[in-house]
Amino acid sequence: MEEKRKIPNGNKNRAFGCALMSILLLSTASCRTEDEYIVPSQEEQVDTAQVSMKDTASVKGFYLLNEGNMGSNKCTLDYYDALTGKYIRNIYAEVNPGVVKELGDVGNDLQIYDGKLWAVINCSHFVEVMDAATAKHITQISIPNCRYIAFHDRYAYVSSYAGPVQIDPNARLGYVARIDIDRMEVIDTCTVGYQPDEIVVHGSKLYVANSGGYRFPNYDRTISVIDLNTFTVTNTIDVAINLHRLEADRQGYIWVSSRGDYYGYGSKTYVIDPHTETVCDSLDVPNSEMTLAGDSLYVYGTDWSYVTNEWTISYHIINTRTRKVVTDRFITDGTDRKIRMPYGVAVNRTTREFYVTDAGNYVSPGYLYCFTPEGTMKWRVRTGDIPAHFAFTTIPLKYE
Repeated sequence: MEEKRKIPNGNKNRAFGCALMSILLLSTASCRTEDEYIVPSQEEQVDTAQVSMKDTASVKGFYLLNEGNMGSNKCTLDYYDALTGKYIRNIYAEVNPGVVKELGDVGNDLQIYDGKLWAVINCSHFVEVMDAATAKHITQISIPNCRYIAFHDRYAYVSSYAGPVQIDPNARLGYVARIDIDRMEVIDTCTVGYQPDEIVVHGSKLYVANSGGYRFPNYDRTISVIDLNTFTVTNTIDVAINLHRLEADRQGYIWVSSRGDYYGYGSKTYVIDPHTETVCDSLDVPNSEMTLAGDSLYVYGTDWSYVTNEWTISYHIINTRTRKVVTDRFITDGTDRKIRMPYGVAVNRTTREFYVTDAGNYVSPGYLYCFTPEGTMKWRVRTGDIPAHFAFTTIPLKYE
């Protein structure tokens, strides 16, 4: 988090931007009134069919969670159907007419597990659980200032800032909530560092990136290691300030992003050895978001500097085996010059196509770009506001 002052337009939905608003919107499930208008979904043909129903292992499509600018209560859910090549905008309200306020305020993470679609709604303070095949509402699980979600066996784990959405040098430590996915309720919590963000499971341990964003300029700089058998912190790894994202590669190493302080310390990428639980490598690659495809780590950086008052936007692929940069230009046809503010990245493991979202000005609909494995644009489609989080599925959407 930043102190309360000028923030670059658009970063209000990232960890440091959330502190600029202290209005907490709470959403509850109940019946709509008769005069409430449900915005209908919209379909757009963007591609030809990519797969067939007979190919059971292939990706049939993906959900895209649009964050919506903080305070606007405009988080929405889109779906891309790889069986037909159609993109469907804003499906949640139409599928769930009985849920008021729809998905709520600021969608921060999206995952599929155990046949369910889990959406973490940060400033509405709940995890929305849906049927992964239909996107129909199942339940909401209340967790204050929730951030990211991971799974292991019959449990879901959710990071929580624990306190209100505001800059506070005395902000309390955050925690990870443990959810029994059969009972759909929080059964335990484990205290970690300050303002924990992404979490990742490796073996029987959970790694938690602590940002300390609410305590600017005294950021946290640690990863908390939780033993999932005892659900207690067994180690704290010193890495760098303002940690954010985590990815576990096929060799078992954990990649970590540091956002820096937006002044003298820029964003960087680090590698953790889970055997020694120490930092074993670092790369001068700005890292706002990253995603793995095999041994390729796709990383884009949107690095803001208060010294120059400028953005530096970059796109890299790192080989996770060699830990070397393969390319600093994974969009090869010049389309990157049309993307105003990259905000999400994902790779289709079936086709190796990759996707980059553009948040634009953060208050209007964004765009989703699809690229060939070689980095040339295939298609572009309008999304909801601030398109951000992907969840690929091998089960086609049963949309009615």
